[in-house]
Amino acid sequence: MKTLTAVSALAIAVSGMATAQDLPQAENEWFVSGQERLAEELAKQPNTNRALNIILMISDGNGVGTNYASRLFAGQQEGGFGDEYVQPQEAFPNLALVKTYNVNAQTPDSAGTGTAMMAGIKTKAGIIGVNENVNRGDCSTLPGNTVSSMNELMSEMGKETGIVSTARITHATPASAYAKTVDRNFEASVPEGCDTQTDIATQLIEAMRSGMIDVAMGGGMRNFHGDEGGRREDGVNLMDVAQSELGAHLATDQASFENTPLDGTPILGLFESSHMMYEADREDEPSLADMTGAAIQALQAKSGDNGFFLQVEAGRVDHANHGGNLARAVRDQKAFSDAVAIADELTDDADTLIIVTADHEHALAFNGYCGRGSDILGLCMGIDGEGVAHTGEPELGADNKPFTVAGYLNGAGSVLTEQADGSFFGTRPALTEEAATDLDYLQQAVVPKSSETHSGEDVAAYAKGPWAHLVDGTIEQNMIFHIMNYAATAE
Repeated sequence: MKTLTAVSALAIAVSGMATAQDLPQAENEWFVSGQERLAEELAKQPNTNRALNIILMISDGNGVGTNYASRLFAGQQEGGFGDEYVQPQEAFPNLALVKTYNVNAQTPDSAGTGTAMMAGIKTKAGIIGVNENVNRGDCSTLPGNTVSSMNELMSEMGKETGIVSTARITHATPASAYAKTVDRNFEASVPEGCDTQTDIATQLIEAMRSGMIDVAMGGGMRNFHGDEGGRREDGVNLMDVAQSELGAHLATDQASFENTPLDGTPILGLFESSHMMYEADREDEPSLADMTGAAIQALQAKSGDNGFFLQVEAGRVDHANHGGNLARAVRDQKAFSDAVAIADELTDDADTLIIVTADHEHALAFNGYCGRGSDILGLCMGIDGEGVAHTGEPELGADNKPFTVAGYLNGAGSVLTEQADGSFFGTRPALTEEAATDLDYLQQAVVPKSSETHSGEDVAAYAKGPWAHLVDGTIEQNMIFHIMNYAATAE
């Protein structure tokens, strides 16, 4: 079978574009924008430089559906219809769909997905930095079954590494950078008799002591001390250890964050007892973009010509989805997109690979048929057959009540409520646009659950920089590690 050379393929494409200009729709704005995008695609050239720096940015729970909701929200906040808006990562030139299941779970959890991206293997749900031979919670199965993370490998190559999260820094995704544990819940202690591992918080401090982790910022202060509000039972204050023994700068609020030295000094940021605040409620603590920018500058200052690796997580997109509160989920995703923009601005495409992805999706779904500009958090408004914007009149269900654009298949917003006899019954309450767009509104759901669940569908991965063209097609989640590792070591 004959193949086209790049030159002949381009010649044919240009010829086709010339022919397209003769079509009656050639002046239509959509036709013109399609031709412009085609030209951009034809001009793409793969970057095969070795990656000096690698940044993996994970929006926890931001699957394709949540990403769609966040796109509309961001665009509508700027006065547009929303669908046409482009988030920073959506402008990246390379894209893949990612299969997220764990080896024992069709619907994944963040421990297994974090290990897949950070160590290159799929493993079981609930375990971190170990392979599938480990039984969750059984410390005796740990020896011989640990795996190496990207942070370890990059540190061994002489690079500086860091982690940033709006979740507890000992939570599943950030812990996948440094921890080996038979249970993701061993954040501040391990069960009596478990002598094969230490708790996750201790493992972080030891990773900083070894020089493997240079920057760690997020929530989770309670796991580092045993004073009032703390979870440690061993009497050790790991924050004191970080400061007195490691010479780390400890940041616990906005002021101490702003005073963080970005000169290579180890940084430990613990801004909340548990998770950091949702972006909608944030006060006296840095944004994800703030932390991302500071981490990059600190790692750049220390790494010099050796480069760095950084994992960034927007952990609270996931938590807002679990709560059935889409209004906070999309605001945290907008904050994540701002962090993506900062990471892109502070680095050079020529030597920095940035991959933006999610670990899993949620049970979020969308109704129809909604007219353009229907508030993604509000009611599904009718389609105007004579114009572009929606009619302003809500679509109605068979119960003669309006419904929102988005809802969840399960969760705390279920229309079913438990009766005195233990049975469930319910009808949908009547909704107004004002009620549906309130920050605290819980989207209507079907199956009643106290916490909405993850779902198993694919997520997207966006990439730019050296070897980003390998992020392509439909891939297993562990492939992300292999692309990053190859980019850092390619000859």
